[in-house]
This record gives sequence, C-alpha cells and structure tokens, in this order.
Amino acid sequence: MLNKTKKLSLNFKILRFFLISAILVSTPFFNNIQNARAGLEFQWDQDSGYRRLKWFQKENRPKFRNKIYFFFRPIDRRTELLKINLAIPKTFKSSLKIEKISFCRVKIGGFEDRTKCLEDIPADIEINTNESGLRSLDIYPYSPIPNNKDSYAIVLKVINPKRSGLYQFHSFAQPKGKTVSTYLGSWTIVID
Repeated sequence: MLNKTKKLSLNFKILRFFLISAILVSTPFFNNIQNARAGLEFQWDQDSGYRRLKWFQKENRPKFRNKIYFFFRPIDRRTELLKINLAIPKTFKSSLKIEKISFCRVKIGGFEDRTKCLEDIPADIEINTNESGLRSLDIYPYSPIPNNKDSYAIVLKVINPKRSGLYQFHSFAQPKGKTVSTYLGSWTIVID
C-alpha cells in the first residue's frame, strides 16, 4: 500500500513538472496573440452589386514603405479592356507619383511562390484629382488587355498613410466596343 502511494505521488510530480514546463515554454507565444490575422473580410454595405477583388501588399503598418498589387484575374474580366480607372479613397492620404505606379502581367504568389511582375505592360497613366479632393488613376494600355488566362495588376509603390484602418479602392474599366466604363470590383486594403 505504501509502495503504491509513493508511486502515485511520483507520477503526480512528474506530470506536474511536464505541465508547468509546457506552460512556461508556451507563454512567449501568447505574447504576440494580437498579431494573429483573421481570414475574414468585413464590409459595411454588402449589396449584390459589390464584387470583392484580390489584392496583395508587402507591408501593412502605418508610415511604412509599401508595394500594393491590385489584381485583375481572368475571372474578373469578361472582355478585352481599353481603359482602367482606379478610384482612390479620400482618406488614403499618401502621395502618388506616376513613376511609382506600374501596370504589369503578374504571377500571383502563394505559399511557395512570391507575387511578382512578369512583364511590364506599356501604358499611359494619369492621376486625376477633382474639386472635392477625390483622386483616381486612369490607365490606358497601348494595346487592349486581352481576355486570356493571364493575370494583370496595378502596382503602387507608396508610403502608407499615418492612420490605420480599412481603405476601399474601386475599379472601373472600359470594355472593347463600349464608350462608358463599367464597375469591375473593389479591394479593401488594411493598414494596422
């Protein structure tokens, strides 16, 4: 009986040792729990006309140098495109320079590959600002963007705004054979 009690007491001490050491080892990992990224995007106005487009950014902290890719995948374009318009939110206070904006054929990265431009598409780029302070980019490719299996991207090299938050960019495009631009979709960029 005494032998069983000693054995039980020894087993309890070993279990307690492993339990306490596991807690102590895992404590530093709980320190950065606020950096966890959610796979959920929240939109205030979820109407049937909204289309969420794919995007990628290198840095999401305020006042950091950033490279943002706004993707146009094959499922986002149904016809050849003559003109693309990117509406920039008024609250996205970052300076835009034409030499820091490009349009390219892109390879969208994943777990094993990086996102990178494969080929620059020659295009005229204009930055428009109206009386109310709204800014937009107009991109006129020299030849129409084909309706094929390639993905294309507008690439902005900017310094992130001081304020963190959600910034919603909208895209409009003029299809071949039409005179007006139509809505393609929107991207919601997160600056933490």
